[in-house]
Amino acid sequence: MSPLCLGGMVRYMVRVALCQANLSVGDIDGNIERIRERISSASELGVDLVVFPELSVTGYPPEDLLLRPRFIERANHAVHALAADIKNIVVLVGFPSLSGNLYNAAATLSEGKVAAIYHKRHLPNYAVFDEQRYFTSGSTAVVLQLNGLGIGISICEDLWQLGGPAEWAAREGGAQLIVNLSASPYHHAKGHEREQMFATRCADYNCYLAFCNAVGGQDELVFDGHSLVIDPRGNVLARGKQFEEDLVIADIDPVADQTTQIQSNRVTQVDVFQDQTPKPPFVQREPRTPLEPEAEVYHALVLGTADYFRKNGFQHAVLGLSGGIDSALSLLVAVDALGPESVTAISLPSRYTATMNREDATDLTERLGVRLLEIPINALVKGYESALANPFADTAQGVAEENLQARIRGNIIMALSNKFDWLVLTTGNKSEMSVGYATLYGDMAGGFSILKDVFKTWVYRLSQWKNRGAEIMPQRIIDKLPSAELSENQLDTDNLPPYDVLDKILAAYVEDNRSPTEIETLGFDRALVKRIINLVDRAEYKRRQAPPGIRISTRAFGKDRRLPITNQYRND
Repeated sequence: MSPLCLGGMVRYMVRVALCQANLSVGDIDGNIERIRERISSASELGVDLVVFPELSVTGYPPEDLLLRPRFIERANHAVHALAADIKNIVVLVGFPSLSGNLYNAAATLSEGKVAAIYHKRHLPNYAVFDEQRYFTSGSTAVVLQLNGLGIGISICEDLWQLGGPAEWAAREGGAQLIVNLSASPYHHAKGHEREQMFATRCADYNCYLAFCNAVGGQDELVFDGHSLVIDPRGNVLARGKQFEEDLVIADIDPVADQTTQIQSNRVTQVDVFQDQTPKPPFVQREPRTPLEPEAEVYHALVLGTADYFRKNGFQHAVLGLSGGIDSALSLLVAVDALGPESVTAISLPSRYTATMNREDATDLTERLGVRLLEIPINALVKGYESALANPFADTAQGVAEENLQARIRGNIIMALSNKFDWLVLTTGNKSEMSVGYATLYGDMAGGFSILKDVFKTWVYRLSQWKNRGAEIMPQRIIDKLPSAELSENQLDTDNLPPYDVLDKILAAYVEDNRSPTEIETLGFDRALVKRIINLVDRAEYKRRQAPPGIRISTRAFGKDRRLPITNQYRND
């Protein structure tokens, strides 16, 4: 990069690289190796400053690993070992810093040493976050001086909040660029929300922003990448890939929109490596277009499934394929995540299974190239009914007899899982899980739930989106009326309102935390609202026993929504 002259002042443009890398929680050595590889790639492109996500050394969130002293020691040692090898480039990495207290920190690595450490100030403690359980809040800002550019460091919500280190760095420390190391988990439309908020912050502080987000699946969370470079007018200069690793590069002009540096006891100024050597040419690409809503959610499901298998060492998935839309969509996601050779589907027809559903299950697996095993359960059901004939005598047939079928199916699938070391995917959706329309130790038995946070209406949206170019899922599966097929001519609407009504009530209660009275004002019948809310509340004990699943909403069952099972409170 050659020096430029403007009004007698020599300046240098700063080339920034945002490395949205898919790192693994707890794999300190592996993460450091991947960080080194990406530093090398950035160096070849003439980058001055390379940025990694929040807690990139340990992966995010490390949760109670942070309570293990040896874990913290290894992470700190790894940062200093990495710093020793850094030459001719400045690197920002996230790690848990132990300095009296434990901090969520960003280390500035320059010329063989840790030149500065910034401590995150705003520690989120809501939804899936509980950082106050582990970390102490920081109290100062850090501004790096690099090639004439003031660079303020922030971590995740330090940028979200007004009046914090990001603002101090810009207004009091003269920072013209705010760098944000983040691990901001995905929910649908999150990327758009971030961009709007970031554009506002850039205008507020009259500065550039370089936002580096994590990417990948971690238990129930998915990180979407979508790193950004935004100018002081709120224009997106560069946008990283969604749900994929990426190296996002942008040149920042330190003279444009320059602010006056003010001395402040809340801002630490640090000089880092000054690069005045010529750089290879770089043509800024146009920001890529964000994914449409259905594509965004589908990619989140695929990435979450793929990483759950890869990072936990699972090699093969198995799931029950009924011929209905939920199991069909689950199979599509599993195949896109793992490949058809790594998925086995099991058809378990009973006397209530329609011929059409058996045909559709076969049709779908043939289209996808997935192995299908058919294991009829009629004889097993009769055996159970015979064994239970005496204790069930003189009682009417009902849910107990229906659930025998679901539990027999779960037993068979789990036996195959044990025999062949396959991980069982459950196929229930969020609508069913909300109201308890699922069988403990039956269709809820498994290791991972792809659609756990996907309402039934979204199951239809995603299936139709998947068929947008060609019919991948047989259209008959999408068009048929949903049924658990546990009794003669059974339909979901025998027990539940239509899903387009049910899901709106559930979204208002579960995700928006609205009261029954508030939901009624949206135009729903009072008695129906009360009935649905009662079903949701009574099913809490079931959901506590459900397998983990991918979070795509603002309030998923699990870490997001932590209601007591034993609970006498009733909404009004």
